[in-house]
Amino acid sequence: MMKYFTGSLLFTAACLGLGAYYGYVMGGLSVALATLWICLVLGVLEVSLSFDNAVVNATVLKDMDPVWQRRFLTWGIAIAVFGMRIVFPLLIVVVAASIGPIEAIKLALDDPKRYEEIIKASQAGIMGFGGAFLLLVGLKFFFDADKEHDWIGTIERPLKKFADLEAFEIILTIVLLYLISNQVADPAEGQTFLVAGLMGIATFFAVEWIGNALEAPETADGVQKAGLGAFLYLEVLDASFSFDGVIGAFALSNNLIIIALGLGIGAMFVRSMTVMLVEKGTLAEYLYLEHGAFWAIIALAAIMLTSVIPGMHIPETVTGLIGATLIGLAFYSSVRHNRAEAAADK
Repeated sequence: MMKYFTGSLLFTAACLGLGAYYGYVMGGLSVALATLWICLVLGVLEVSLSFDNAVVNATVLKDMDPVWQRRFLTWGIAIAVFGMRIVFPLLIVVVAASIGPIEAIKLALDDPKRYEEIIKASQAGIMGFGGAFLLLVGLKFFFDADKEHDWIGTIERPLKKFADLEAFEIILTIVLLYLISNQVADPAEGQTFLVAGLMGIATFFAVEWIGNALEAPETADGVQKAGLGAFLYLEVLDASFSFDGVIGAFALSNNLIIIALGLGIGAMFVRSMTVMLVEKGTLAEYLYLEHGAFWAIIALAAIMLTSVIPGMHIPETVTGLIGATLIGLAFYSSVRHNRAEAAADK
């Protein structure tokens, strides 16, 4: 177990050390301890929100070419930690405030309150894009006539029938986006939410198209190894999962550096969990674990999409608990299934 998490633990120690030093420079021992605590809480929050992310990553990663697996675990972590936790919020400020990148960095460091206000003002677009993309990821899994096993049979079996309806998941997602956009208090924000959601749909199918266009040929044993297309899909998926964590982090701190350190810790542990799931063959061993992850994705998508409706915000800790509970139940069902099969073979 330790071989999978040694790198994450070392990275965590480095981030906590940097956080403590940064806090000490900013205001002495008391600020250093407070910064240390916030970094730890943000790390735990990110991990709790990302159990399902690790499982879904593993379902794609196990079929990737070994070269692209290594690239995802090296380049991908740089994109996840640096790109999504630092560059992405800055880009939001650049676009929303119509300022340059340097000005955005200065704003984040010198006026974190204003920086936070701009990020939160952009929440409708962020949630629309991420929620629509994740909803399609979840629906694609359940709207599959070739899916061999069902965890919640009374729900999952009927969902397979929608696989024969052309573009049904797109129509369903667009209808939901439209209905929710009409519930947003500010009509301008509702329009932003709708447009961002449509962009999320377009991104999903663009990545799917790229993946199919770059699909690798079958090897001698008939196995097809995914490459660049799967890599791009995983990066967009990672980004969509991290949106709520980035927004939720402002409940604890509006400091760019502290948020990046705390969420970076969580991102590293997600990568470690992904590697462990792939190398230990956990998904094959526990039959319903993948199902639980995709139900958690649909739950997260629903929470993200409805969060723009007044009074519908759900705390990020609750969101993380919902995902962890669904995966835990799926794991328990898998263990029971394995025991029943073992007893039947005796």
